[in-house]
Amino acid sequence: MKQMQRQLLKLSFVGIMGGWLLCTLPGCASEKGPEFINDMEVSEISIPATFDVVSGGSITFGGKGFKVGDKILLILATDEQETCLANVTSVTTTSVTFALPDVVNTGKYKLVLVRGDKTLSLGVATLNIIANFDVPDVLGMNIKGVVYSNGTGIPGVVVSDGYEVTVTDNDGVYYLASEKKTGYVFISVPRGYEVTNTVNAPQFFERLGGINVVDRRDFSLLQVDNDSHILLAMPDMHLANRNNDLSQFGQFLEDVNTLITDYTAAGKKVYGLTLGDQTWDLYWYENLFNLVSYVPWMNQINCTVFNTMGNHDNDPYCANDWTAEQAYRDVLGPTWYSFNLGKVHYVVLDNMEYTNAGGASGKVGDRNYNNKIITDQIEWLKKDLATITDKNTPVVVAMHVPLYKMPDINNSVSVNLVNTQEFVDCLAGFTNVHVLSGHTHVNYSVVPSTSLMEHNIAAVCATWWWTGKSGYAGNHICKDGSVGGYAVWEINDANLEWYYKSIGYDKNYQFRTYDLNTILITADKYASSANATNAEKLAGYAGIYASPSGNNEVLINVWGYDKDWTVEVSEGAAPLTVTRVSQKDPLHIISYEAKRLNVNAEPTSSFVTGNTSHLFKMTASSPTTTLNIKVTDRFGHVYTETMTRPKNFDYGMK
Repeated sequence: MKQMQRQLLKLSFVGIMGGWLLCTLPGCASEKGPEFINDMEVSEISIPATFDVVSGGSITFGGKGFKVGDKILLILATDEQETCLANVTSVTTTSVTFALPDVVNTGKYKLVLVRGDKTLSLGVATLNIIANFDVPDVLGMNIKGVVYSNGTGIPGVVVSDGYEVTVTDNDGVYYLASEKKTGYVFISVPRGYEVTNTVNAPQFFERLGGINVVDRRDFSLLQVDNDSHILLAMPDMHLANRNNDLSQFGQFLEDVNTLITDYTAAGKKVYGLTLGDQTWDLYWYENLFNLVSYVPWMNQINCTVFNTMGNHDNDPYCANDWTAEQAYRDVLGPTWYSFNLGKVHYVVLDNMEYTNAGGASGKVGDRNYNNKIITDQIEWLKKDLATITDKNTPVVVAMHVPLYKMPDINNSVSVNLVNTQEFVDCLAGFTNVHVLSGHTHVNYSVVPSTSLMEHNIAAVCATWWWTGKSGYAGNHICKDGSVGGYAVWEINDANLEWYYKSIGYDKNYQFRTYDLNTILITADKYASSANATNAEKLAGYAGIYASPSGNNEVLINVWGYDKDWTVEVSEGAAPLTVTRVSQKDPLHIISYEAKRLNVNAEPTSSFVTGNTSHLFKMTASSPTTTLNIKVTDRFGHVYTETMTRPKNFDYGMK
């Protein structure tokens, strides 16, 4: 019925819509315009960002010069074909009130004044149609509320305080008996809905009062179709106001926002998910850049962003896991939670038990931690997953520290968490589980079973923003030679595909080739030849690249590789034998180690180039032949390069 009424309202004024020229008020919602903004003599408009209103209720906002008989046109911001006309019912010298037609749904709307044949754009506001009924107290329950959309309760929504889990009843009502330890209650946003955002942070949780207070916390949801959606998995930003990181982060913003625009234009819903280490605890105090400082930068990503906690997102002045996490909870919210996008169930975990034994004295301690999902989270996870009856539901789990260690070229599986198996046991019966992790600043995947796959994704910051720092290599490269970047997951119903997106490159850029005949990493070329100590160190870092191979070998670095990819190389019509190897990426050596030594600075041991097993080697017949390289991912997407040799080896090589 609402849809039919809305269509009739559209038809009633579609004739004048085409002739309207909207005069836009300077500024944004809640700001006041000039004394008179046009000949309608309407001024001092002040519109709140959000109106909570019952269906068919009244809305009042500030302004002078309105008249009874005026109308307010509501234009849905996400679909300007969705419009509705409301009547002004009363005015004062400083305000105006209009009656909201009961066909209006929750959403963000443009408000336009209509007076005869004149129109004036007033501003933008979210209209939240609230559920208008009481939720009586229940003995022993100290949290209660209703989960609703457009004033109607939604049954079956999972609600939790991080320990206890319940679901809403047929009216969308829930109750919890809670110790309120976390200080918040959250919902697992259900399929087909979104919560409203504060800028781009999803408001899926509400803060709570004391344990002896009965808190009513309602959640208003927006109905959407997100069975087809895009998830951007963004690990290790390490923003700290150092190494020109904020300037370099601007290049990431340009890259990711262009991608978001492209997907949005194609009709896709896009969501972001960080994978921890958004900040760098050491510089919370040294550079006064902390989680609060991170938020404005996160807000420049043009989509909803969910966050995951990393070890560097703990307060280094706290020597206790719970208290070290409090700053994160205060700024970003829950450290473990779940949500649903379309048919996929997402779980976010904090898998570091922060100890920081030396931090209690008021000085920065050792900032150490255990790779562990604490028992409280495991118990909550069991309850959360128990609400999913269809075990074929895709489950995507985000955590910062990898579940498994990087495998060797034999794809060996080695656990990385203290309680990896305990976590895996929680997922028994589920047939399609993916773990997204970060922390290592390298790319690798692990497939320990037919139902579980881990994707360890490199880093937005690459090598902690060093190689792109002013005066350094001018590129953006991770420890394994991957370009700094993030993962893109394309979800269509229960079908999941993914790829690694290198910052500043097309999505089809999935590997780099090296002509080993041209690679010579020496102190004479890349570090100070006058510094014997540095020369010796560089020789150690360079390893096998201390002299050109001279035997026409070619190396290929395929950063998104997993066991279901293929790498093929031909020389003319003749195929070459391709061998998977584990060694160091040469471009990273000269971009980080050599550049650090060149300014007489010791390379940080955890930042130096490490062996990676997504490298492939083959031998050509001569140093000048052209090679045809074909890389095919597990989904059948083909990436190619016609490699002209000799190929130069330099900082800007592709």
